[in-house]
Amino acid sequence: MKWNLRLVAAHRGIWKAGELQNRLAEYGLTVSAGKMSSLWSGTPISLKLSDLDIICAALDCEIGELLVPETSAVPVPELAGRTAVTARHDEQRTGT
Repeated sequence: MKWNLRLVAAHRGIWKAGELQNRLAEYGLTVSAGKMSSLWSGTPISLKLSDLDIICAALDCEIGELLVPETSAVPVPELAGRTAVTARHDEQRTGT
């Protein structure tokens, strides 16, 4: 997953972590300076779903704007010498 907090915030005119920290506090989420730095400058290791709800509300965004799947980073398992992609393609082509 790609964490796009800074980009989403920038699209809403929020350019500094402290600005977002204040906005989150308005929505009832108190974030420590250390955690805010982690959220702002990198991908969080863990995040409560309730906190994610508040972040989305504070930024007026959808979760898909904050978290973008990176499917190219996911390995495809092998199935009896064929890749899963090839197997799915074969199944779709033959109807099996």
